[in-house]
Amino acid sequence: MKIKDTLSIKLFHLFSFIILFFLSILCILPLWLVLAGSFSSDQSIVRKGYSLIPRDFTLEAYKFLFTFPEDIIRAYAVSIGVTVIGTLLGLFLISMAGYVLQRTDLKHRSQISFFIYFTTIFQGGLIPWYILVVNYLHLNDTYAILILVGLSSPFLIILMRSFIKASIPSEMIESAKIDGAGDFKIYYNIVLPLAKPALATVGLFLALNYWNDWFSVSLFIEDKSKYNLQFFMYNMLTQAQVISQLVTSGSASSIRVPTETAKLAISVIAIGPIVLLYPFLQRFFVKGLTLGAVKG
Repeated sequence: MKIKDTLSIKLFHLFSFIILFFLSILCILPLWLVLAGSFSSDQSIVRKGYSLIPRDFTLEAYKFLFTFPEDIIRAYAVSIGVTVIGTLLGLFLISMAGYVLQRTDLKHRSQISFFIYFTTIFQGGLIPWYILVVNYLHLNDTYAILILVGLSSPFLIILMRSFIKASIPSEMIESAKIDGAGDFKIYYNIVLPLAKPALATVGLFLALNYWNDWFSVSLFIEDKSKYNLQFFMYNMLTQAQVISQLVTSGSASSIRVPTETAKLAISVIAIGPIVLLYPFLQRFFVKGLTLGAVKG
Protein backbone atom coordinates (compact mmCIF):
# COMPACT_ATOMS: atom_id res chain seq x y z
CA MET A 1 0.00 0.00 0.00
CA LYS A 2 2.80 2.37 0.82
CA ILE A 3 4.44 1.82 -2.58
CA LYS A 4 1.13 2.44 -4.36
CA ASP A 5 0.48 5.53 -2.29
CA THR A 6 3.95 6.87 -3.08
CA LEU A 7 3.49 6.18 -6.80
CA SER A 8 0.07 7.83 -6.87
CA ILE A 9 1.45 10.90 -5.09
CA LYS A 10 4.31 11.16 -7.58
CA LEU A 11 1.89 10.82 -10.52
CA PHE A 12 -0.34 13.48 -9.01
CA HIS A 13 2.62 15.84 -8.61
CA LEU A 14 3.73 15.12 -12.18
CA PHE A 15 0.30 15.85 -13.71
CA SER A 16 -0.09 18.93 -11.51
CA PHE A 17 3.29 20.21 -12.69
CA ILE A 18 2.40 19.60 -16.35
CA ILE A 19 -0.97 21.35 -16.02
CA LEU A 20 0.53 24.32 -14.18
CA PHE A 21 3.33 24.52 -16.74
CA PHE A 22 0.88 24.83 -19.64
CA LEU A 23 -1.27 27.31 -17.73
CA SER A 24 1.85 29.38 -17.08
CA ILE A 25 2.65 29.32 -20.79
CA LEU A 26 -0.87 30.53 -21.58
CA CYS A 27 -0.43 33.41 -19.12
CA ILE A 28 3.00 34.39 -20.43
CA LEU A 29 2.07 34.08 -24.12
CA PRO A 30 0.11 37.38 -24.41
CA LEU A 31 2.94 39.28 -22.70
CA TRP A 32 5.47 37.70 -25.02
CA LEU A 33 3.37 38.63 -28.06
CA VAL A 34 3.28 42.24 -26.88
CA LEU A 35 7.05 42.26 -26.28
CA ALA A 36 7.84 40.66 -29.65
CA GLY A 37 5.41 42.97 -31.46
CA SER A 38 7.03 46.06 -29.94
CA PHE A 39 10.31 45.10 -31.67
CA SER A 40 8.63 44.44 -35.03
CA SER A 41 8.14 46.92 -37.83
CA ASP A 42 4.80 48.67 -38.06
CA GLN A 43 4.25 47.44 -41.62
CA SER A 44 4.74 43.79 -40.68
CA ILE A 45 2.19 44.09 -37.86
CA VAL A 46 -0.38 45.63 -40.20
CA ARG A 47 0.21 43.11 -43.02
CA LYS A 48 0.89 39.85 -41.17
CA GLY A 49 -0.32 40.39 -37.61
CA TYR A 50 1.43 39.36 -34.42
CA SER A 51 4.04 36.65 -34.07
CA LEU A 52 6.12 35.08 -31.32
CA ILE A 53 9.32 36.19 -33.06
CA PRO A 54 9.77 39.86 -34.06
CA ARG A 55 9.34 40.40 -37.81
CA ASP A 56 11.69 42.93 -39.41
CA PHE A 57 13.37 43.62 -36.06
CA THR A 58 13.51 47.34 -35.37
CA LEU A 59 13.55 49.82 -32.48
CA GLU A 60 11.51 52.49 -34.27
CA ALA A 61 8.62 52.29 -31.75
CA TYR A 62 10.94 52.90 -28.79
CA LYS A 63 12.83 55.60 -30.70
CA PHE A 64 9.53 57.36 -31.34
CA LEU A 65 8.49 57.15 -27.68
CA PHE A 66 11.88 58.34 -26.48
CA THR A 67 11.99 61.30 -28.86
CA PHE A 68 12.01 63.47 -25.75
CA PRO A 69 13.63 61.26 -23.10
CA GLU A 70 13.59 63.95 -20.40
CA ASP A 71 9.78 64.12 -20.63
CA ILE A 72 9.45 60.35 -20.17
CA ILE A 73 11.86 60.40 -17.23
CA ARG A 74 9.83 63.19 -15.62
CA ALA A 75 6.58 61.30 -16.24
CA TYR A 76 8.17 58.17 -14.73
CA ALA A 77 9.19 60.19 -11.67
CA VAL A 78 5.65 61.52 -11.24
CA SER A 79 4.16 58.01 -11.48
CA ILE A 80 6.69 56.53 -9.07
CA GLY A 81 6.36 59.38 -6.58
CA VAL A 82 2.55 59.36 -6.58
CA THR A 83 2.47 55.54 -6.37
CA VAL A 84 4.92 55.30 -3.47
CA ILE A 85 3.45 58.16 -1.40
CA GLY A 86 -0.16 57.20 -2.13
CA THR A 87 0.44 53.52 -1.34
CA LEU A 88 2.15 54.25 1.99
CA LEU A 89 -0.52 56.73 3.09
CA GLY A 90 -3.28 54.42 1.90
CA LEU A 91 -1.81 51.48 3.81
CA PHE A 92 -1.65 53.59 6.96
CA LEU A 93 -5.26 54.77 6.73
CA ILE A 94 -6.75 51.45 5.56
CA SER A 95 -4.93 49.39 8.18
CA MET A 96 -6.03 51.79 10.94
CA ALA A 97 -9.62 51.70 9.68
CA GLY A 98 -9.59 47.91 9.49
CA TYR A 99 -8.17 47.60 13.00
CA VAL A 100 -10.70 50.00 14.51
CA LEU A 101 -13.70 48.46 12.74
CA GLN A 102 -12.97 44.97 14.08
CA ARG A 103 -12.78 46.21 17.68
CA THR A 104 -15.80 44.98 19.62
CA ASP A 105 -15.61 47.94 22.00
CA LEU A 106 -16.16 50.48 19.21
CA LYS A 107 -19.59 52.06 19.50
CA HIS A 108 -21.72 52.16 16.34
CA ARG A 109 -19.16 50.12 14.39
CA SER A 110 -22.00 48.42 12.46
CA GLN A 111 -23.36 51.77 11.34
CA ILE A 112 -19.90 52.99 10.33
CA SER A 113 -19.27 49.78 8.38
CA PHE A 114 -22.63 50.23 6.66
CA PHE A 115 -21.76 53.76 5.54
CA ILE A 116 -18.44 52.51 4.16
CA TYR A 117 -20.17 49.67 2.30
CA PHE A 118 -22.94 52.04 1.12
CA THR A 119 -20.43 53.99 -1.00
CA THR A 120 -19.76 50.87 -3.09
CA ILE A 121 -23.41 50.88 -4.22
CA PHE A 122 -24.28 54.58 -4.49
CA GLN A 123 -21.87 57.37 -5.38
CA GLY A 124 -22.19 61.09 -5.88
CA GLY A 125 -21.22 61.00 -9.55
CA LEU A 126 -18.50 62.53 -11.66
CA ILE A 127 -19.85 66.09 -11.93
CA PRO A 128 -20.30 66.73 -8.16
CA TRP A 129 -16.89 65.18 -7.55
CA TYR A 130 -15.29 67.47 -10.15
CA ILE A 131 -17.04 70.56 -8.73
CA LEU A 132 -15.93 69.64 -5.20
CA VAL A 133 -12.29 69.22 -6.20
CA VAL A 134 -12.04 72.27 -8.45
CA ASN A 135 -14.40 74.89 -6.97
CA TYR A 136 -14.27 74.09 -3.25
CA LEU A 137 -11.03 72.23 -2.50
CA HIS A 138 -9.02 73.99 -5.26
CA LEU A 139 -6.85 70.89 -5.74
CA ASN A 140 -6.88 70.91 -9.53
CA ASP A 141 -3.47 70.91 -11.20
CA THR A 142 -1.74 69.66 -8.03
CA TYR A 143 -0.03 66.42 -7.12
CA ALA A 144 -2.25 66.18 -4.03
CA ILE A 145 -5.35 65.29 -6.05
CA LEU A 146 -3.49 62.44 -7.78
CA ILE A 147 -2.79 60.97 -4.34
CA LEU A 148 -6.15 61.67 -2.71
CA VAL A 149 -8.33 60.08 -5.41
CA GLY A 150 -6.99 56.58 -4.72
CA LEU A 151 -6.11 56.89 -1.06
CA SER A 152 -8.76 54.48 0.19
CA SER A 153 -11.27 51.90 -0.97
CA PRO A 154 -14.26 50.33 0.82
CA PHE A 155 -13.31 46.90 -0.51
CA LEU A 156 -9.77 47.19 0.84
CA ILE A 157 -11.01 48.39 4.24
CA ILE A 158 -13.35 45.40 4.47
CA LEU A 159 -10.54 43.08 3.37
CA MET A 160 -8.20 44.46 6.02
CA ARG A 161 -10.85 44.26 8.73
CA SER A 162 -11.62 40.63 7.85
CA PHE A 163 -7.95 39.67 7.90
CA ILE A 164 -7.26 41.32 11.27
CA LYS A 165 -10.38 39.77 12.77
CA ALA A 166 -9.45 36.29 11.51
CA SER A 167 -5.70 36.33 12.14
CA ILE A 168 -5.12 38.38 15.29
CA PRO A 169 -6.73 36.97 18.47
CA SER A 170 -8.68 39.51 20.48
CA GLU A 171 -7.14 38.01 23.62
CA MET A 172 -3.72 39.24 22.49
CA ILE A 173 -5.01 42.78 22.16
CA GLU A 174 -6.81 42.60 25.51
CA SER A 175 -3.68 41.32 27.28
CA ALA A 176 -1.68 44.19 25.75
CA LYS A 177 -4.25 46.67 27.07
CA ILE A 178 -4.02 45.11 30.54
CA ASP A 179 -0.24 45.57 30.39
CA GLY A 180 -0.79 49.27 29.81
CA ALA A 181 -0.32 49.51 26.04
CA GLY A 182 -2.26 52.27 24.32
CA ASP A 183 -4.32 51.85 21.17
CA PHE A 184 -1.68 53.21 18.81
CA LYS A 185 1.05 51.12 20.45
CA ILE A 186 -1.09 47.99 20.03
CA TYR A 187 -1.70 48.94 16.42
CA TYR A 188 1.98 49.61 15.68
CA ASN A 189 3.65 46.81 17.68
CA ILE A 190 1.08 44.00 17.38
CA VAL A 191 -1.36 44.56 14.53
CA LEU A 192 1.02 45.76 11.82
CA PRO A 193 3.66 42.99 12.25
CA LEU A 194 0.98 40.27 12.23
CA ALA A 195 -0.90 41.81 9.29
CA LYS A 196 2.00 41.75 6.80
CA PRO A 197 0.19 39.45 4.32
CA ALA A 198 -2.84 41.74 4.28
CA LEU A 199 -0.62 44.83 4.02
CA ALA A 200 1.15 43.33 1.01
CA THR A 201 -2.18 42.48 -0.62
CA VAL A 202 -3.71 45.90 -0.02
CA GLY A 203 -0.44 47.60 -0.98
CA LEU A 204 -0.36 45.81 -4.31
CA PHE A 205 -3.96 46.80 -5.05
CA LEU A 206 -3.21 50.42 -4.17
CA ALA A 207 0.01 50.47 -6.19
CA LEU A 208 -1.73 49.04 -9.26
CA ASN A 209 -4.51 51.59 -8.93
CA TYR A 210 -2.10 54.52 -8.65
CA TRP A 211 0.22 53.27 -11.38
CA ASN A 212 -2.55 52.73 -13.94
CA ASP A 213 -4.48 55.91 -13.15
CA TRP A 214 -4.67 58.26 -16.11
CA PHE A 215 -8.29 59.41 -15.78
CA SER A 216 -7.58 61.68 -12.80
CA VAL A 217 -4.76 63.34 -14.73
CA SER A 218 -7.04 63.95 -17.71
CA LEU A 219 -9.63 65.62 -15.44
CA PHE A 220 -7.56 67.73 -13.07
CA ILE A 221 -4.05 68.26 -14.46
CA GLU A 222 -3.27 70.94 -17.05
CA ASP A 223 0.46 71.41 -16.48
CA LYS A 224 2.26 68.95 -18.79
CA SER A 225 5.17 68.67 -16.37
CA LYS A 226 2.77 66.97 -13.92
CA TYR A 227 1.58 64.30 -16.33
CA ASN A 228 2.15 60.77 -15.09
CA LEU A 229 3.54 58.06 -17.34
CA GLN A 230 0.21 56.61 -18.46
CA PHE A 231 -1.33 59.91 -19.54
CA PHE A 232 1.91 61.08 -21.14
CA MET A 233 2.04 57.87 -23.21
CA TYR A 234 -1.64 58.26 -24.07
CA ASN A 235 -0.94 61.76 -25.41
CA MET A 236 1.96 60.51 -27.51
CA LEU A 237 -0.16 57.72 -28.96
CA THR A 238 -2.95 60.17 -29.78
CA GLN A 239 -0.49 62.48 -31.55
CA ALA A 240 0.93 59.54 -33.50
CA GLN A 241 -2.56 58.54 -34.67
CA VAL A 242 -3.35 62.11 -35.74
CA ILE A 243 -0.10 62.36 -37.71
CA SER A 244 -0.78 58.98 -39.34
CA GLN A 245 -4.27 60.11 -40.41
CA LEU A 246 -2.88 63.34 -41.86
CA VAL A 247 -0.30 61.40 -43.83
CA THR A 248 -2.97 59.01 -45.13
CA SER A 249 -5.23 61.87 -46.22
CA GLY A 250 -2.34 63.70 -47.87
CA SER A 251 -2.57 66.70 -45.53
CA ALA A 252 0.98 66.18 -44.30
CA SER A 253 4.27 65.06 -45.74
CA SER A 254 5.18 61.40 -45.66
CA ILE A 255 6.24 60.80 -42.06
CA ARG A 256 6.57 57.26 -40.79
CA VAL A 257 4.87 56.98 -37.43
CA PRO A 258 4.77 53.49 -35.85
CA THR A 259 1.24 53.70 -34.50
CA GLU A 260 0.63 49.95 -34.04
CA THR A 261 3.98 49.02 -32.55
CA ALA A 262 3.94 52.18 -30.41
CA LYS A 263 0.86 50.80 -28.62
CA LEU A 264 2.78 47.63 -27.78
CA ALA A 265 5.89 49.53 -26.72
CA ILE A 266 3.79 51.72 -24.42
CA SER A 267 2.43 48.57 -22.75
CA VAL A 268 5.94 47.23 -22.23
CA ILE A 269 7.20 50.49 -20.72
CA ALA A 270 4.14 50.96 -18.50
CA ILE A 271 3.84 47.46 -17.01
CA GLY A 272 7.56 46.91 -16.44
CA PRO A 273 7.86 48.12 -12.81
CA ILE A 274 4.67 46.36 -11.66
CA VAL A 275 5.69 43.07 -13.29
CA LEU A 276 9.04 43.26 -11.50
CA LEU A 277 7.37 44.13 -8.17
CA TYR A 278 4.76 41.37 -8.11
CA PRO A 279 7.08 38.33 -7.62
CA PHE A 280 8.36 39.82 -4.36
CA LEU A 281 4.81 40.24 -3.02
CA GLN A 282 3.21 37.09 -4.45
CA ARG A 283 3.60 34.97 -1.30
CA PHE A 284 2.01 37.62 0.92
CA PHE A 285 -0.59 38.47 -1.73
CA VAL A 286 -1.99 34.92 -1.93
CA LYS A 287 -1.94 34.46 1.86
CA GLY A 288 -3.67 37.78 2.46
CA LEU A 289 -6.49 37.02 0.05
CA THR A 290 -7.14 33.47 1.23
CA LEU A 291 -7.06 34.19 4.97
CA GLY A 292 -9.22 37.25 4.64
CA ALA A 293 -11.76 35.39 2.50
CA VAL A 294 -11.95 31.99 4.23
CA LYS A 295 -11.95 33.01 7.88
CA GLY A 296 -13.56 36.44 7.59
